[in-house]
Amino acid sequence: MNPFSARRSSVAGTKPCLVALVGNPNTGKSTIFNRLTGLRQRIANYPGVTVDRKSGRMRLEAGDFEIVDLPGTYSLTAVSHDERVVMDVLGGRRNMQRPDLLVFVLDATNLKRNLFLVSQAAELGLPTLIALNQCDAARRNGLRIDAARLSRRLGVPVIETVGSNGLGMDELKAAIVEALEAPCFLPRIAWPECITAGCVMLRDGICTLGCKDISDAEVLRVLFDRESVYTEPVLEKLRLRDLIHEAHDGIRSSGLSPGSVEAVLHYRHIETLLEGVVESSGPIARTRESVDRLLLHRVWGTLIFFGVMYAVFQSLYTWAAPMMDLVSAGTDWVQTWVAGFLTGTPVLQSLVCDGILAGVGGVLVFLPQILLLFFFISVLEDTGYVARAAFLMDKLFGWCGLNGKSFVPLLSGYACAIPGVMAARTIEDPKARLTTILMTPFMSCSARLPIYILLIGTFVEPLHGPYVAGWVLFFMHFVGVGVALPLAWVLNRFFLRVKPLPFILEMPDYRLPILRNVVHRMWERGREFVLRAGTVILAFSVIIWALLYFPHEESVATGARAEFVQIQSAERPEAAVLAALQNPESPTSLRLANYVDAAYIEQSFLGRFGKTVQPVFDPAGFDWKITVGVLSSFPAREVIIATMGIIYNLGSDVDEGSTDLRTVLQKEKWTSGSRIGQPVYTMPVVFAIMVFFALCMQCGATVAVVAKELNWWWATASFFGMTALAWVAAVAIYQTARMIPILMS
Repeated sequence: MNPFSARRSSVAGTKPCLVALVGNPNTGKSTIFNRLTGLRQRIANYPGVTVDRKSGRMRLEAGDFEIVDLPGTYSLTAVSHDERVVMDVLGGRRNMQRPDLLVFVLDATNLKRNLFLVSQAAELGLPTLIALNQCDAARRNGLRIDAARLSRRLGVPVIETVGSNGLGMDELKAAIVEALEAPCFLPRIAWPECITAGCVMLRDGICTLGCKDISDAEVLRVLFDRESVYTEPVLEKLRLRDLIHEAHDGIRSSGLSPGSVEAVLHYRHIETLLEGVVESSGPIARTRESVDRLLLHRVWGTLIFFGVMYAVFQSLYTWAAPMMDLVSAGTDWVQTWVAGFLTGTPVLQSLVCDGILAGVGGVLVFLPQILLLFFFISVLEDTGYVARAAFLMDKLFGWCGLNGKSFVPLLSGYACAIPGVMAARTIEDPKARLTTILMTPFMSCSARLPIYILLIGTFVEPLHGPYVAGWVLFFMHFVGVGVALPLAWVLNRFFLRVKPLPFILEMPDYRLPILRNVVHRMWERGREFVLRAGTVILAFSVIIWALLYFPHEESVATGARAEFVQIQSAERPEAAVLAALQNPESPTSLRLANYVDAAYIEQSFLGRFGKTVQPVFDPAGFDWKITVGVLSSFPAREVIIATMGIIYNLGSDVDEGSTDLRTVLQKEKWTSGSRIGQPVYTMPVVFAIMVFFALCMQCGATVAVVAKELNWWWATASFFGMTALAWVAAVAIYQTARMIPILMS
């Protein structure tokens, strides 16, 4: 058995060899990853950070290989989360397995810049293989690359590939096997004496202070990168500032700059490697430059951008609606079908139908929007347009701590906050990513629309007409963003206080999207949402069901029935009422069922809690019924419509356009306190409710996704923070508006 076979033998119980794909952003690394692993992929987070860990199995005759797709990075200077992950993996930190082989995926159209990362990584001393990708684009640009000569110069295999059509994949797979059997290593750069002496001094100082396992590559990072993942803990714990200053003084005394010497020497080394390797046989295509002049124009480019984003937003809003309705209808059908089998066990029937199946439906109903959003994001990323859009939007958002890439998640939040939060993964700056995720739930998602339509259609339109009602609806969609952007500024200025990263963005070439990659991303995000966030959403649904169902005492139904008969008997003879109740399908029986359901909600744990906390919402003008609606709508905001239908004895099948529900709301009066007999729903109350729902995070699914993307501390803080802000805004609106007598009528 050769050494490689001994390392990868699954029979012996050892792990498969770990092959890491490394490279700059936009080199086609993910495309090659998909080609190597197919559907045998999984996504998780790296320890301690919310950066995607994409890994998969490559199965060959020689055995199984674990392929990991590392985040794209331009250098080993670890500042962002993505860059830190790359250095953690390559250095075997955070208890992660160190790769057995590095496969650098290089963009053949920009070889010099891509080789900077390769030159830096030579210090790691890991077996290496080069995949020279996008060779077809290089030829179109008039570039001819002598891969064989480059291989001899680097001392490692160089395989020409075209990930989009699979060219060179068989050769790459064979080269991976050969490189693991007979490892090849990159040549290290010859450092000047001043840098070598500085590294020796730093290593001695670090070893003296007890850190003896630091590698050559890590020592260089300490020397050159004050902001790196290695420098920060070493400076803080080992107090090496004086040694670093002394090493920098030695570099300066040699006539070199500590801030630029690494890049200068690496590029000098790269120029030597590339001499005679790359030749230009013709003029480089100018199509990209001419298109960029239009798409990056401050006026026309911005108009085109808003047009594209409007089309994406409208597609999410309209195309997903039929599919979401189909999921909802399917859930209703399954609930009805299952309920027929559980008629004899009402508690189990309610748990399965109203808790579990409703929770599953609450998960699946978001899938159409998530899949559509990531379809559009994948297409726009593959074509190269997302980078242009981020460049245009950077100045618009930079003042409040966001960057250009924040726009797509925030816009997506208008359809649904869940895919919007997930879309923030494209933001490399951890500060901007955190702020974007926390601000996305403020965008007025489609779940808020039924609440707006119900209240505006019931109270605003009858008094002021459809024109004013339309403007109110338009205004409500901007309440959230009007609060979110200043709040982002406050958050970044006074709380996070994290040094922002420079917004460095590469403009990739324009390309046709690869359907295989698009489908892969849609599948990955959809599966991840269902498996990770879906479990939490389902748990929330079951908990809310239990709080609304129990204690479910029989005496509540008996009392509600007697009270219902007494009320109905005031309008017609009691005998007629009792006779009508003998027919379960009669209108009177259906009204009784709704009346009993309302009584059960009132006496449920959540109903009792709603009455208990109603004084907290009283300054906003909310009675106990509105308060229970607010509490019960935590799994999803639109649930308040069905809850109000039950509370007001109309059943759960009402919607925002229900004439009966609108009539009941217009006639609802206070039954307790100092406002007995006064209308509950005055204009101040109506606007207080709408603003409350515009600013609060009444969405268990969003809380779950924020927790998965950040952590539960941020998710909990965001939920209670938004709820408190919504309460303050609702109270301010109600207390201010009620001073105007005409609004209280």
